[in-house]
Amino acid sequence: MPLLMLKDLPRYECLLKAAEKYPGLEPMACHAFFHLLRTGDAVYAAEGGFLATHHVSQGRFNVLMLLNRCERQMSTPAELAEEAGVTRATMTGLIDTLEKDGLVGREDHPENRRTIRVRLTKAGRAYLKKLTPKYFRRVSEMIEPLNELERKQLVRLLEKVQRGLNRKLGGSIAIKA
Repeated sequence: MPLLMLKDLPRYECLLKAAEKYPGLEPMACHAFFHLLRTGDAVYAAEGGFLATHHVSQGRFNVLMLLNRCERQMSTPAELAEEAGVTRATMTGLIDTLEKDGLVGREDHPENRRTIRVRLTKAGRAYLKKLTPKYFRRVSEMIEPLNELERKQLVRLLEKVQRGLNRKLGGSIAIKA
């Protein structure tokens, strides 16, 4: 579901008029905000469309990528849920479908029988080996209109917005550098 449920963005002139009616409205801030949401929707849809052509959802792909990191070969469902920013129930559903497709496996933790660990299977590693280069090419294509300096500026600006949100929301936005 899109974040911005508007077919057309409000024109800046309309925001200027609205600011006369609503004193707290900063026209350029709203203009930037709407463009940020529209761009986020477009990028999210483009990523989702690409992954759908490879028969995987964004959530399932995220789980596979979390398990593919070199720091560790296995994770618990609770760890994966925390890292993905989803509920444990959502993670269980993602793992269930990935396991059904043979891309991940569950096994008992050697020291704690009440805990299970999730790992990539051989098929899961092969799937990622095939998909990951295509995925990163697609991501690069989305950012292609920006040169290297603009990309760095964009990252700095987005991090600045995230830090501002953290201050206002009491640190509830996770920012990973």
